[in-house]
Amino acid sequence: ALQENLDKKLFGQHLVNKVVVKAVKGFLNNTNTKKPLALSLHGWTGTGKNFVSKIVAESIYKRGLESKYVHQFVATLHFPHAHSINLYKDQLQSWIRGNVSICPRSLFIFDEMDKMHAGLIDAIKPFLDYYELLDGVSYRQAIFIFLSNAGAEKITEVALDFWRNGKTREDIQLTDIQNALSVSVFNNKNSGFWHSTLIDRNLIDYFVPFLPLEYRHVKMCVRVEIESRGYAVDEEILTRIADEMTYFPRDERIYSDKGCKTVDAKLDYYYDF
Repeated sequence: ALQENLDKKLFGQHLVNKVVVKAVKGFLNNTNTKKPLALSLHGWTGTGKNFVSKIVAESIYKRGLESKYVHQFVATLHFPHAHSINLYKDQLQSWIRGNVSICPRSLFIFDEMDKMHAGLIDAIKPFLDYYELLDGVSYRQAIFIFLSNAGAEKITEVALDFWRNGKTREDIQLTDIQNALSVSVFNNKNSGFWHSTLIDRNLIDYFVPFLPLEYRHVKMCVRVEIESRGYAVDEEILTRIADEMTYFPRDERIYSDKGCKTVDAKLDYYYDF
């Protein structure tokens, strides 16, 4: 189901498709995991990070994101004040400990990692490490997913290099980006992972790069959204919506600067829903 959903609904992200399916499937099928699975998803807004975490949740839990075993944290909502970091650390550790005690196969999603206060995420380092038990609790079946815009510039840089050298985005391999991405995020003061022990100790299993979306991918998003609402696809409206998006770099206009983020709102404008 995970593979099928990503194939059908995620566009222009061959690396994500390959890495996420391999990582999640391998982890769930492993009866003797040594640590929790930790995935860090990076890329511009609208490229599919939240969408992929939703699909992962739906492929594991009957109620998907609504499951009581899935826990979402949004940096600006749950951890807004820099002066309360010590309180947040205690609360976060307590919440994770309590929920994994109830269900070893718990999923924790941390959104807006680029807005999280430096040092806060290191509070969960013991839970991601190679411990058999911590205070009588095993965390080895849990899954942690981090979402961040940090590193997007580095991903775009690699994608543009390939494009300018006449190669397709499908030629890009994980090895072309992953190391540079982890270093970029580690050294980015606005990443939430700034000088984090999670990276330092290699506790993040995969840094997953979401490539910026091209015009053709935006059109795919529009088409799927129209069809999901039960309407016949009007090619003229579809093209008009894709044309209204803004693209970068300014001269070449290759990538959508909001990905597919505003497709919903634009459809509401064109269709009388």
